[in-house]
Amino acid sequence: MSDFTEADDPFALFDLWLADAVASEINDPEAMTLATVDETGLPDVRAVLCKGADARGIVFYGNAESAKGRELAAHPKAAALFHWKSLRRQVRFRGAVSPLTEAENDAYFVTRPRLSRIGAWASQQSRPLESRAVLEAAVEHFQKRFGEGEIPRPDYWRGWRIAPEQIEFWHDGAFRLHDRILFSRRGVDAPWERRRLYP
Repeated sequence: MSDFTEADDPFALFDLWLADAVASEINDPEAMTLATVDETGLPDVRAVLCKGADARGIVFYGNAESAKGRELAAHPKAAALFHWKSLRRQVRFRGAVSPLTEAENDAYFVTRPRLSRIGAWASQQSRPLESRAVLEAAVEHFQKRFGEGEIPRPDYWRGWRIAPEQIEFWHDGAFRLHDRILFSRRGVDAPWERRRLYP
């Protein structure tokens, strides 16, 4: 790959790095750490799977009634980090978050494994759970409810897109003299500006 510090399109560069990760990472190369902020202003962070990336931003899905769903509804901005240990690379995204359309949500939901769709119905994500047995009973209930038929998407299950204002690429360097390139823009229609950062 050519010197990434000379790249002028951060989305094209991210596509290349993600493809490298898919070829080398053992588990979940599309995993990203997602940071939000709660109603008290306290940061909150968790790992989710990126399910789409293009010039509009990066996409992830989940339960809108979960902690992240509530936090994004109140403060629709987020940061995400991809860290690929085997490649000694990471990419950071920061920007505004917007919900996907109902059509986009439906189109992705039907691609999920059947038991994952059942799980979307059975899990009251982020809320207190009395015991594992209660969750397993809920899974069994929804398996019986839907049988072999179609499993519709729950209203609360949806996706979001981060439209980045900043994307930073980091590559490990000897003696901690890393390469860091930051792309930033003043709006989603504005051109990207590129600058190198100290390690």
